[in-house]
Amino acid sequence: QVQLVESGGGLVQAGASLTLSCAASGRTFSSYAMGWFRQAPGKEREFVAAISRGGGSTYYANSVKGRFTISRDNAKNMVSLQMNSLKPGDAAVYYCAAGSFYGPAASNIGSNYDYWGQGTQVTGSL
Repeated sequence: QVQLVESGGGLVQAGASLTLSCAASGRTFSSYAMGWFRQAPGKEREFVAAISRGGGSTYYANSVKGRFTISRDNAKNMVSLQMNSLKPGDAAVYYCAAGSFYGPAASNIGSNYDYWGQGTQVTGSL
């Protein structure tokens, strides 16, 4: 069992930067691939970024590639999402997720993730 708690959301302006964090409980954090998803009002949840168990491989949605960076610290049971050059379309509730799947092809599919956090909201003059 893994419990995930996101933090770091808030009010931002277009062009600003923000870092989201996700703290995981349990001693098996490093055995899960981690991902970030987001959901804007009236829209479906969408994939943002994912990172492999060891952190050596990362995957991004085309809409955030070059602006967002996902990272993890297995010693601290943390995964982060550094967001730069925020745009209006980035406003959403951001969710952290942990998955036991393997392979990059599965990383952008929400149903492949086993555990989800409660979300943190990013909003403002985007």
